[in-house]
Amino acid sequence: MTDLSKWKALSESLTFRHQAYINGRFQPAVSGETFPCMNPATEQWLADVASCDEADVNLAVDSALQAYRSGVWSELEPKRRKRILLKLADLLEQHKDEFALLDTLDMGKSISEMTAIDIPDSIDCIRWTAECIDKLYGEIAPTGNDTLALISHEPVGVVAAITPWNYPLMMATWKLAPALAAGNSVILKPSEKSPLSALRLAELATEAGIPDGVFNVLPGFGHTAGKALGLHNDVNVLAFTGSTRVAGMLMEYAGQSNLKRVWLEAGGKSPNLIFADCEDVKKAAASAAAAIFSNQGEVCIACSRLYVQKSIKEEFIAALVEAASRYQPGNPLDPATNMGPMVDRAQLDTVARFIRSAEEEGGEVLLGGLPEYQEGKGFYAKPTIVSHAHNGMTFVQEEIFGPVLAVCEFETEEEAIALANDSKYGLGASVWTANLSRAHRVSRKIHSGMVWVNTWGEGDSTVPFGGVKASGNGRDKSLHALEKYTELKNVWIRL
Repeated sequence: MTDLSKWKALSESLTFRHQAYINGRFQPAVSGETFPCMNPATEQWLADVASCDEADVNLAVDSALQAYRSGVWSELEPKRRKRILLKLADLLEQHKDEFALLDTLDMGKSISEMTAIDIPDSIDCIRWTAECIDKLYGEIAPTGNDTLALISHEPVGVVAAITPWNYPLMMATWKLAPALAAGNSVILKPSEKSPLSALRLAELATEAGIPDGVFNVLPGFGHTAGKALGLHNDVNVLAFTGSTRVAGMLMEYAGQSNLKRVWLEAGGKSPNLIFADCEDVKKAAASAAAAIFSNQGEVCIACSRLYVQKSIKEEFIAALVEAASRYQPGNPLDPATNMGPMVDRAQLDTVARFIRSAEEEGGEVLLGGLPEYQEGKGFYAKPTIVSHAHNGMTFVQEEIFGPVLAVCEFETEEEAIALANDSKYGLGASVWTANLSRAHRVSRKIHSGMVWVNTWGEGDSTVPFGGVKASGNGRDKSLHALEKYTELKNVWIRL
C-alpha cells in the first residue's frame, strides 16, 4: 500500500495480542501485572501487556524443557521441521501488512522502511534457514580401519532469546529461525518497548505446526523476566541483542547459574571513512546520511562517526547537508515519511543530552539541533550533524542510538585507521575509496565484525552479522548462526 489513509484504516482494525504465550496459548502474567504499550508518534495508549517475571519464566522454561525432552520437535525428521518453518514464513508473508503496522505503531519505525526492509528480511531469514535444515551433514573423522569416529551436531535444549526494540520482528527472526531449525525449544523475551509483533508471531508459529511449548513469548522487563532467564539453570543458551551494559550483566548471570552459553550482539559506534579518492562524493554523502538517519538513528550499525579526508572535507560536508535535509521527521504511517519518532521520551532525552554535550565540548551544529518536544505530539528528534568533532569528545565515543552524526577529519590512511579503531566498540565500519588496494588494506586493519566498502548496511542471509570488542561475540544469520544453537558430539566406535 502507498496511501496514508489506507494504512490508517488498517491500523484502526488491528487487534493487539497482549498476554504471554506459553505452551501454545495466551495467558496473563502470574502476578496479574501489566505495563502500557504506547504509540511514540502520538503518545496514545495501544494495549496493556502482561508483565512477566520469574514465575512466568519458570512456567515457560518447564514447558519448553518438556517439549524438548519429548522429542516432538527436537527429534522430528529434519525435512518436517523444514516444512513447518517454511509454512511460518508463508504465514508471515500473508500477514505482512499487519506485521508492518505492529512495529510501526509500537516503536515508531516508518511504514516504508517496514515494508521495504524489515518484513522482506524477516521472511527471507525464516525461509533461508529452513532450507538449511536438511542440507547440513555430520562428519566422519579419519581413523584406523578398526574404529569409526562420528561427529554430529545436536540441539542444545532450551534457548532464551532477548531481543531489542529497534527492529522488533526482524531481530526476533534472526534468533528464533536458527534456534528452531536446530531442534531447540525457544523462549523469546521481546523488549518491553515493542512486544506486539512477537506475540502475534507466536500465534502464527502454532498455526504453522510448531508444537506447543516449543516456542514461547514472555513480554516483560529486563530486570525481571530477562534476569530470570539469565539465571535459570535449565536455559542452556541465551542469545541477546541490546546494549553492552546489559550484555555484561547477562554474562554474569550465566556465571552465577549453569555456565550457559551467552551470544551477544551489543552496542556499536561505527566509523565511516571517506577518502579523497572516493569515486562519487554525492553517492557517499547520501550513504553517510542514510547510515545515521535511517530508522531515526536507532540502529546498532549506524555510522555515527564520520571521518573525511581533509582535502575534500568542505565539498563532502556540503553534499552531506544536502542529503541529510531530505530526512524529515513525520507520521510513520505516511509512506512518504523516512524518519519516525524516537521510541520513547527517555530516548529523546538521551539524544538531547548528547547534543548538549557535543556543543559544550566545542562541536558546531551544522544541521538540526536540540529536539523541540511538544507534549502529546510524539517523541521527534531532528537529523543533527555536528562538525569540529574529535575522538576526545563524549558524543564521539558513546553510543547515542539517535540521529546525531559526528564529523571529524583525517589526513593519512594510517591516521584514518587509528581513529576508526579508537573505540571500545567493533560492530561495523564503512570505507569509501576507488583504490582497490586501499579498500583491502583498510578493511583488514579495522577492528570490527563487518566492513562495507563503497556502501553501508548491505547483506543478506548468506553472511554473518555481529561484532567484536564491546560489540559482542555472537553472529546472527548465515550457516554460522546455527553453530550457536547446537552441541558438537563425538562418538568413537571400536569395530
